[in-house]
Amino acid sequence: MSEAVLLPSPPAFFLDKSGHYCPCCVVGEAQRRDIDIFLESYSEVPWEIIGEFQDVLSGKHDDRPQLAAALKMVRETGAELLVAKLDRLSRKVSFIAALMDDPKVKLRVASMPHADKFQLHIYAALAEQERDFISKRTKAALQMAKERGRQLGGLRDKTMKRNEAIQRKANAEAAKLIKIIGPLREAGQTLATIAGTLNDMKVETSRGGTWTPMQVKRVLVRIGSL
Repeated sequence: MSEAVLLPSPPAFFLDKSGHYCPCCVVGEAQRRDIDIFLESYSEVPWEIIGEFQDVLSGKHDDRPQLAAALKMVRETGAELLVAKLDRLSRKVSFIAALMDDPKVKLRVASMPHADKFQLHIYAALAEQERDFISKRTKAALQMAKERGRQLGGLRDKTMKRNEAIQRKANAEAAKLIKIIGPLREAGQTLATIAGTLNDMKVETSRGGTWTPMQVKRVLVRIGSL
């Protein structure tokens, strides 16, 4: 008996005299194991792998050169097409149904060794329905995230504008205060002395409070005169 084995993205395709198509991802040892279990436990003996193919596209793409080559060999040799998992062959029920209706293609699925055509068709339809639902759910979640991003972005814009206004006001106040603080500092007065002078002059801070050495320092730092 010949086996044609097709491995999916990045798939390697093996084809033997029984015509099994076995999808087995290079990074998916589980698929390779499923293929081996099927060949050893469920395939008619003797069997022989007659071809190996590899594609770089996943099961959502039907236009895969290596898959086409594997199918060509299956049709020419009468070998069976063995797939590790049905969705590794295709994610479209119409594509799988067309293969099952092809009289020259006998499809077997390693993970479903006893499934007949009717069962495979039902499984493919349910899998496609589930994928469509997952796709819609993902798009809805992305849209919600996008909307939240817009809201957060709007809040950030308002916060930035408010902070910019505060900075402009602080710079303007510092520019006025430096006319008093600057000469005192140049005369060698300490920050504490300057703060006392401002309080004696009844000059209020931006918040209407009394001056401290730290507040005087902040004005000098803002103006760059420290």
